[in-house]
Amino acid sequence: MKAIMKLAPGVGNVEVCDIPEPEPGPGQVKLRVHAAGLCGTDLHIYKDEFRSWPPVVLGHEVAGEIVELGEGVQGLTPGMRVTTETYFSYCGTCRYCRAGQINLCPERRSIGSAVNGGFTNYLITPARNIHELPANVDFQAGALTEPLACVVHATLTTPTVTPGDVAVIAGPGAIGLLTLQVVKAAGATAIVLGADADEHRLELAQALGADHVVNVQRRDAAVHVRDLTEGGLGADVVYECAGAGAAAQQLLTLVRRRGRYVQIGLFGKPVAWDLDQLVYKELTATGSNASTPPSWRRAIELLRSGRVRTAPLITHVFPVTEWARGFATFEERAGVKTIFTPAS
Repeated sequence: MKAIMKLAPGVGNVEVCDIPEPEPGPGQVKLRVHAAGLCGTDLHIYKDEFRSWPPVVLGHEVAGEIVELGEGVQGLTPGMRVTTETYFSYCGTCRYCRAGQINLCPERRSIGSAVNGGFTNYLITPARNIHELPANVDFQAGALTEPLACVVHATLTTPTVTPGDVAVIAGPGAIGLLTLQVVKAAGATAIVLGADADEHRLELAQALGADHVVNVQRRDAAVHVRDLTEGGLGADVVYECAGAGAAAQQLLTLVRRRGRYVQIGLFGKPVAWDLDQLVYKELTATGSNASTPPSWRRAIELLRSGRVRTAPLITHVFPVTEWARGFATFEERAGVKTIFTPAS
């Protein structure tokens, strides 16, 4: 079967390769992949900015159908439409695992970076990771459950937003548009920031419920946010979803004193950041690393209820054999979300 693989450390070294069809071991499930989303992390792996263990099949945003159960698996049946959490293994004994924070385990290994992922025909994953897709969610929309779970972890599992808050979201890519929908579902007023290259994404943000969108190259975001907040003090919470140093710096000027700064996007490199603002404004700054099992359950419920929609984010679909075209859509900021499907 064809697979998009990172073959060796270093920039690039990604190719489509032929690999054998895998078989599930005890406690594992074999999925027939129907859709796998392209994430910024995949591009960081391509650029050697995110750790991976090559040779490895990329792709960790996956939806598909159960085709085979390993020994001892119960409660699942072949034919189920499912998605999967990403952690293939973790130690289970460190202070983070014992606290349920398996995303922080130093020994954690994930599909798509350390273990073969979903940019291929079949995927092996632990049975404990499986979530059944709601009936109203198709495979392509279901592949975006993983980034939604990451956003839920950043916004709700780690409480950062409350009803009535004014929230500013920088970066109207897939993560930013999911963040928009989650904070709206939490009862906040949402302002989405973008640039000239994001005009189509800002239009989509409005369609998905943004209260206001601002092209920062054409309008002064500080004036806009000041006009929309109590006493002109600034936003209650700001979310950096672009992985852009300029956006991070701008958000520090938009958040009010005693407000909250949340970093969701990955920069891939060190950036300049005015940490004095944390002191002067007495800010609470938090980061968010991937997801946890509780965030997956809440993500599934948001999809089931329709309060979050992932299908409108999908703008490109390619077979894995056209991986270079798919990666180019991300680099060129064309569309929003790219999905890979298995080669026939």
